[in-house]
Amino acid sequence: MVFQQPVTSVEQLRDVISPPGEPALRKEISHIDEHCRALIARSPFLLLGTSNARGQCDVSPKGDVAGFVKVLDDHTLVIPDRPGNHRADSLQNILENPHVGLLFIIPGVEWTLRVNGGATIVRDDDVRAMCAVDGKSPSLAIAVGVEEAYLHCPKCFIRSGLWDSDNWMAADEQPNFAQVSRDMAGYQQVPLEIVEKGLAASNAELY
Repeated sequence: MVFQQPVTSVEQLRDVISPPGEPALRKEISHIDEHCRALIARSPFLLLGTSNARGQCDVSPKGDVAGFVKVLDDHTLVIPDRPGNHRADSLQNILENPHVGLLFIIPGVEWTLRVNGGATIVRDDDVRAMCAVDGKSPSLAIAVGVEEAYLHCPKCFIRSGLWDSDNWMAADEQPNFAQVSRDMAGYQQVPLEIVEKGLAASNAELY
């Protein structure tokens, strides 16, 4: 599709969206303060944004028991890398371009915490041990050197009604995700029950 009125400059953008006010600019800090620590400690879920050297982006969900992200000091936090699908998209991106963006989410809370900084993939034994669950340490962890931290206003959560369970998709309306996964991968010849068993086994491997 060819759009007729693309915005191609900051000047055009600011013709539509006025510059931010002083409070919006002043809210950004360059470290993890006591408020950030408290929010991170209560967050069981975050979104990790990365991009490769060509600027191709990826956003990956990371979730565990609240407090799974460890704050080492005012400028460093660590995210354990739990077992997944082995694509390692985020990790490969970090090797090419270490800058990352994090969005911490707390269920039922409409404010979110944004953290940006430089990431390093680490294997330090003491760091991995800090992230262990049931005696199982992650093979890798992502250390983030914090450059920016600030609250994100709740308007998107208010507009979406995200935490209103009346808006959630009913179980009987949800697609069969095993079938979706099979079809998107082009394995329609594989019996659906085989895919379902494989996904169940994979989802059971949490740590």
